[in-house]
Amino acid sequence: MNRLIVSFVGLLACLAACQAMPEQEFPFGRIVNGEPTTIEAHPYQVSIQTTKGAHFCGGSLIDSQTVVTAAHCMQSYKANEMQVRLGSTDRNKGGEVVSVAAFKFHEGYNSKLMINDVAVIRLSSPVRQSANVRFVSLAKTTPPSGTPAVVTGWGTTCFLFCSSTITLQQVEVDLVSLADCGSSTYSYGQDKILETMVCAYTETKDACQGDSGGPLVANGELVGIVSWGQGCAKANYPGVYADVASLRTWIESTAANL
Repeated sequence: MNRLIVSFVGLLACLAACQAMPEQEFPFGRIVNGEPTTIEAHPYQVSIQTTKGAHFCGGSLIDSQTVVTAAHCMQSYKANEMQVRLGSTDRNKGGEVVSVAAFKFHEGYNSKLMINDVAVIRLSSPVRQSANVRFVSLAKTTPPSGTPAVVTGWGTTCFLFCSSTITLQQVEVDLVSLADCGSSTYSYGQDKILETMVCAYTETKDACQGDSGGPLVANGELVGIVSWGQGCAKANYPGVYADVASLRTWIESTAANL
């Protein structure tokens, strides 16, 4: 299931977005077995919220007016019902809050298969870069399996019955390629791990509810978008992310025309 479903308010504690494709969808992921961090360490991270301030997904700032997130995060609200908080370690206060002018999710998004799980948000006004607000570059190629990466968010810190965190969390994971993730090494199978996906795995560590839409960063570039997973930090089930390199052309074209 996608990570938004399990915990709407407490969603980033399990950053490996639990939308077990056919099984457990958690559009709002959370960071499991991670550690507190600061926005200065991850200044591209944003909190996507309702206009009442309820966090429901993460996102990544890629230019002065554009946020990239997951398509499954954009299924419940209209643009005028959302806002984005930038530049704050605390998801409830600080930083800068900007309203959403428009958004678009991928035309090929499929909520059952979880392919093309990407969306672009246009902010109502441009933001300036600072120590707390920075743009992240989109990966042009997907790094190989074993590449160290970090996922961040405000989701819950365990799979079920956990409250979401107020302070930004991070967890280090290793990338798992599309081919490896669908192989017999792991438990998903090739029928679940499809094009436009990339995985990441480290035993006992993951993203989950509340983390959906958030960034998976390697080598200083955005390589993945928290999408779905079988539970959170479940043995032999990597977290699954939208593969930024394969979706880059769509992201850039949409951002330019939104």
